[in-house]
Amino acid sequence: MAKGHRSQIKRERNEQKDNRASAKLSYARVSVQKACFVLDAIRGKDVQTALGILAYNPRYASTLIEKLLKSAIANAEVKNMDPAKLYVEECYANQGPIMKRIRPRARGTAYRIEKRMCHITVVLNER
Repeated sequence: MAKGHRSQIKRERNEQKDNRASAKLSYARVSVQKACFVLDAIRGKDVQTALGILAYNPRYASTLIEKLLKSAIANAEVKNMDPAKLYVEECYANQGPIMKRIRPRARGTAYRIEKRMCHITVVLNER
């Protein structure tokens, strides 16, 4: 077949496919900075340790990330990965849209309040 043939291109694309398990949460109502405090605590840890850290972390973002991590573990089981060997290979938060609100202030001025959102991604792999 010709090099630029559609089936050849698809075959090459499928060979480069990522075989890691991942889960993504879009439009989480927490800022990137606050989510990164929690993500830094679990990065590189095995899954059971990460779940233990998230269960006792008092931050609001930890409940979101715990649910996301459980989803990534379920996705790994679908890909026939061993749950005992899984660890958090990558976890990051990207900036999402910002909701802009106005708060009245002194002498008729307006004060802008920015309610930030983020997109959180967790990627698991086997050791």
